[in-house]
Amino acid sequence: MTATLQKSPAASSLGGRRRPLEPVFHTLLMVCLAVAVVFLAILLAYVLHEGWGRLDARLWENFPSKLYPDRAGAQSAIVGTIYVIGLTGAFCVPIGVMTAIYLEEYADSGRWWNRLIELNIQNLAAVPSIVYGILGLGILARGLGLGRTLITAALTLSLLVLPVVIIAAREAIRAVPGSIRQGSLALGATQWQTIWRQVLPAAVPGIATGTILALSRAIGEAAPLLLLGAVTHITFNPEGVTDAYTVLPIQIFNWIKQPEAEFHTLASAAIVILLAILLVMNSVAVWLRNRYEKRW
Repeated sequence: MTATLQKSPAASSLGGRRRPLEPVFHTLLMVCLAVAVVFLAILLAYVLHEGWGRLDARLWENFPSKLYPDRAGAQSAIVGTIYVIGLTGAFCVPIGVMTAIYLEEYADSGRWWNRLIELNIQNLAAVPSIVYGILGLGILARGLGLGRTLITAALTLSLLVLPVVIIAAREAIRAVPGSIRQGSLALGATQWQTIWRQVLPAAVPGIATGTILALSRAIGEAAPLLLLGAVTHITFNPEGVTDAYTVLPIQIFNWIKQPEAEFHTLASAAIVILLAILLVMNSVAVWLRNRYEKRW
C-alpha cells in the first residue's frame, strides 16, 4: 500500500502567507546593503579628497613632526603597526588553532569544563576592546612588569582577537567531512596523523581567512592601545619588543587633535595608508581561500 503525504491546511496557509513576504524581505536586504555601500563610498571619497595632497613618499619616509606638517610623515607609525600586527599573529594564531583542534577533535562535549571553555570563548568574542586594554594595563604592563612596550600591545591585541581566531578555526575544522577522518583512520593512521596530514590541510583556507579578518580588526584598534600608553609622537622605529611604539590609529588620532588644517590632511592620508594595508590583508585572505579551497 502506498502512503500519500499531504500538507495540512494550516501548513499550506502558513506557506502561502510567507511567500509574498519574501520579495519584501529581499528588497529590505538590498536597501540595507545599498545604504552601507553608499556610506562607505562617501567616506572613501572624502578621505581620498582630503588626503590626496599628502599621498607621496614623504608620508612613509619621514617621521612625525609637531612643528613642520609639510615635512611630517608616518614612518614610525607604519613600522609600529606592522610590528604589532606581526607579533599579534605570532601569539594568537598557534594558540587559537591548537585550541580549536582540542575542542573539535579531542574534547568531550559532555564534560562540564569543556562546555565552560566554549561558553567563555563565545562570551569573550563580544567583550568591548577597552576592557582588554584595562586587562593589559593591569596585568601585563603593571602586574608582570612588561611596561608600556611593544610586546604588551601585541599580547593585549592577541587576547582581543583570540576568541575570533578560535571560532573561525573551529568552523573550518568542523567543515572537513568525517569521511576524510574515517578513511585515514581505517588505513592505520593515528588520530594526530589524521589531523596533521588530512584535517588541517583541508581547513587551511577557512583558518587563514578567519585569522586575517581577525587581525584586520586588531590593526584598527586604538582604544586599548591608548589605555596602554602608546606614544602619540615618536620619531624612531622600534628595534625590539621592549621599545616604545606607535601605530597608525594612534598617529591619526594625534593629528586629528591638532588645530592646523595641514595635520588634518596628514590624518586623511594616513587613513588611506591604513585602508590600503587592510585591503592587502583582505586580498590575501580571499586569495588563500580561492587558492586552497576544496569542495566536498
